[in-house]
Amino acid sequence: MQMPSQGAKLDDLKRSLSRTRPLVVAFSGGVDSAFLLAVARETLGEGDVLAVTVRSCLLPARETGAAVRFCRERSIRHATVDIDPLSLPGFAENPPDRCYICKKAIFSRVLELAASIGFRHVAEGSNLDDDDDYRPGRRAIAELGVLSPLRDAHFTKREIREESHKLGLETWDRPSLACLASRLPYGQRITAADLVRVDEAEQFLRESIPDIGQVRVRLHGGLARIEVAPEKAGAIVAVRNDVVAKFKSLGYDWTSLDLEGYRTGSMNDGLRN
Repeated sequence: MQMPSQGAKLDDLKRSLSRTRPLVVAFSGGVDSAFLLAVARETLGEGDVLAVTVRSCLLPARETGAAVRFCRERSIRHATVDIDPLSLPGFAENPPDRCYICKKAIFSRVLELAASIGFRHVAEGSNLDDDDDYRPGRRAIAELGVLSPLRDAHFTKREIREESHKLGLETWDRPSLACLASRLPYGQRITAADLVRVDEAEQFLRESIPDIGQVRVRLHGGLARIEVAPEKAGAIVAVRNDVVAKFKSLGYDWTSLDLEGYRTGSMNDGLRN
């Protein structure tokens, strides 16, 4: 089947959004949900769009702050809800369906909020590329009837970035977000302390190497495994003494650099073997 052009996809997205009035958009502040929210605001107007950001230990507080600024600058109504994923039965044990457990709780809460204010639809920002990885959270989204307009319109991540650039969204070239729990291998118990030190380690790398781009610090017990694009590996090696010292202060016994480089869902590799 031949895919429609990018312009046709955007037209299709706007047509589908026009049928979802009024709409709650689950808004993390990342590339995909920012694009979805901006197009929804343009299509439906201020009164029929509400952005909802979920606050939890799985995303740094600075991400919530960025989401607040994005909405304020564009006159988009914005609300936040709080979730404690570590209190969800089974989540902290970090099973392979961890994302399903979390997404089910998150979107159930967002749907409750939407119903309480008379909003009929809730949408989230999955795109077509998400089908290429293991995503148990998609099952929760389908079960709850949450809409995925970008995926339905066949938008890829690259196309979302390109259209975001055209719209002047500052998120267009932002590194992709992923919950901090994705830094731990399945079966390794998730603790609040581990989430904090993973976040601090990644933030240290971003501050030390401002153009580092996409970076992940995967936690394997006492070992930190750094993933960056292969062309950025030299930049890590150049400041390795500072990195090792910082990581030891965070409680890591060993620090390694993954020679495969950054790739989405690397913790799922074990599930495929």
